[in-house]
Amino acid sequence: MIAGEREPLLAGKKIVLGVTGGIAAYKAADLASRLKKEGAELRVVMTEAAAEFVQPLTFRVISGNPVHSRQFEEPRVWSVEHVALAEQADLIVVAPATAQIIACMALGLAPDLLSTVLLAARSPILAAPAMNTAMYFHPATQEHLSILRARGVVLIGPDEGGLACGATGTGRMSEPAVIAAAARRLLALSGRLAGRRALVTAGGTRERIDPVRYIGNFSSGKMGYAVAAALAAAGAAVTLISAPAALPPPAGVQFVQTESALAMREAVRERFAASDIVVMAAAVADYRPETAAAEKIKKSGGELVLTLTENPDILAELGRRKQGKIIVGFAAETEEARARGAEKLKRKNADFLVVNDVALPGAGFGVDTNIVSFLYPDGTARDLPLMSKKEIAGLITEEIVRLLPNDNKSAKENENE
Repeated sequence: MIAGEREPLLAGKKIVLGVTGGIAAYKAADLASRLKKEGAELRVVMTEAAAEFVQPLTFRVISGNPVHSRQFEEPRVWSVEHVALAEQADLIVVAPATAQIIACMALGLAPDLLSTVLLAARSPILAAPAMNTAMYFHPATQEHLSILRARGVVLIGPDEGGLACGATGTGRMSEPAVIAAAARRLLALSGRLAGRRALVTAGGTRERIDPVRYIGNFSSGKMGYAVAAALAAAGAAVTLISAPAALPPPAGVQFVQTESALAMREAVRERFAASDIVVMAAAVADYRPETAAAEKIKKSGGELVLTLTENPDILAELGRRKQGKIIVGFAAETEEARARGAEKLKRKNADFLVVNDVALPGAGFGVDTNIVSFLYPDGTARDLPLMSKKEIAGLITEEIVRLLPNDNKSAKENENE
């Protein structure tokens, strides 16, 4: 490398690119080129159907290596091929990931070389789904995707746009530049939080009125769960404290189920001292009924008056006893988001605050995307465009890595000194 030149971002990283039989296979050539130009040692595994769309020669020229496709072809250097490919990989990328390969991954089926490599893999896996809209939203495909998310497979896309069938809808493979960026992020963060303990809260708390009713909010928990998964992928030992959410806990994460603000507060306080990183992504109710009825409240033909009392501010409590931990807060606003977020950041003593205006299209509760800003104590800010909550979780993790001291001591180790 010439003096002064920047080392390629993926220099020395061994990446296996799996290409399956969808029309988006032609985009995989662009992705392969991007990964190669950034220094990756690239091996390409194609399904037989993929070779109907793009010639293996294309990937051989781009990667500089033979293309692997047949389960029982004679290897050039003796090894059990699927095991060797899986063991050598720092990352496996599947793009496009068709409904068939997604089903094989979820069910542990291995009918061809690529699915066998994936079954033998121990490295991180990044998959970019691409298929017809109806196939993507079919209950079987959605169930398979949920299984993969729970196992820690990182899914990117699909996007909305024109499809090969002539329709417009969800199912278009994410652009190669976006997939390459996700691969860089995964490899850059891999192991960076090893030895660290992280505490993440998620979901919307429920404050009981009676045994069948509660005061709550529209939080789905998607942002907090994505952060927990991203921290775990970076090597942290993660505890996820969740209010009710219709989501499977991320793979490798210790899961604690709570319901109310007071229950979440107690669970957080029990684990705070042993944590290095705390991300308060839960939507915690500001108020709760002063008393909850023991029996279902019946209609009386008149008004029902509830007396509400203020819940404790968990984030502010943690900020007052910070003890060198990295604390990240969240603020969901409907107006003057930047100003209100800055005031909250100062009051709660967080290292940075993730603020968003939930009134903006594509942002806020229940959706897979968000538009956020990172606010810092020195008054600076980082504005992010509309992107998936998983991408935002990756950027939050990157920021936490940047802010952590370099001594790699966990809070528990410091506590015992």
